[in-house]
Amino acid sequence: MLCTTTSPLNSFGSPWPDLNDGLFYSDAVSTTSDSGLTLIHFYSSKYKNSAPLQGWLQRIHNGQITIDGEVVKEPKAILRDGMELVYHRLPWREPDAPYLLQVLYEDDDMIALNKPAGLQVLPGGLFQQRTVLMQLQWRASKGSSSLETQGSHPVPVHRLGRGTSGILLCAKTKVAKTSLAAFFAEGTSLIGDSSNANMEQSKRRKISKIYRALVNGILKQDKIIIKQPIGTTRYPGVAKGLYVASASGKPALSKVEVLERDSQLNQTLVQVEIESGRPHQIRIHLSFIGHPLLGDPLYDVGGQPMCFDSEHEDESFAEDGYKCISVYVAVDGLVFHLIIFFPPL
Repeated sequence: MLCTTTSPLNSFGSPWPDLNDGLFYSDAVSTTSDSGLTLIHFYSSKYKNSAPLQGWLQRIHNGQITIDGEVVKEPKAILRDGMELVYHRLPWREPDAPYLLQVLYEDDDMIALNKPAGLQVLPGGLFQQRTVLMQLQWRASKGSSSLETQGSHPVPVHRLGRGTSGILLCAKTKVAKTSLAAFFAEGTSLIGDSSNANMEQSKRRKISKIYRALVNGILKQDKIIIKQPIGTTRYPGVAKGLYVASASGKPALSKVEVLERDSQLNQTLVQVEIESGRPHQIRIHLSFIGHPLLGDPLYDVGGQPMCFDSEHEDESFAEDGYKCISVYVAVDGLVFHLIIFFPPL
């Protein structure tokens, strides 16, 4: 996203600890399906994608699972209706990420930040602590701003990809969060309806999202409107599916304008305004028209993936109580996901 400011920028942020706090996953034993099962059967069958049998045995022996608040190290413990189970995923060192955030604007209701590339907005995958949300919460707890006022809820109201830099709006109250979220949603809700009334309403949107991107190749047209729907497809390592250009997907609209062409480097600088907010929309739309983002390791011409990208790997196979090696092998056009587990030394 683009932003300009004439006032000095304030920054905040605390260095990341070496290890995060780990994660806690809760379950309740129900009469119909879980009561009478052993502890190891419950976890190894219900969460087999998280670890194999040996991995769950190791976690139980490590004391990472509690029943009604008490650590249980017996894999064959019998579960009864109403029991509360908690699995503690051990702390780990998250990948490197910047932590300083520039404040572009702030009042009692919201704060606009300049998010740096490499910093994730919300927790997910390997990034559970090194996020914008965590820095906002730390700032509020220190009482360094009006964030600490009663009813304050510092929360990002939209997302920017981890590799994207730009303006990020965050709400500091529940009322602001509801209003800003509605402003962002109104543009997406109009996509796919070409009626004159909605066309006029689209022009009066309260929030516009404008980005700049460097793409491969030379765009011949000065302005392009891309209306390619975006859906999901099965993809190795992505449990919920990878977002791609898909005729059966949800409506999406991007307006592309050429800012500069570099024939010598075979690159084009473009400005992109998106009226919807589908995941990876700009990457998918620009690759769909034959001009992928420069350096994009995932999307190829046509808005489809060209190979496995570790950025999208399912992080459910955490090295927690056991070790694993995850390997992707391509044979005759098919991709096989091999996961090899072995006990820690």
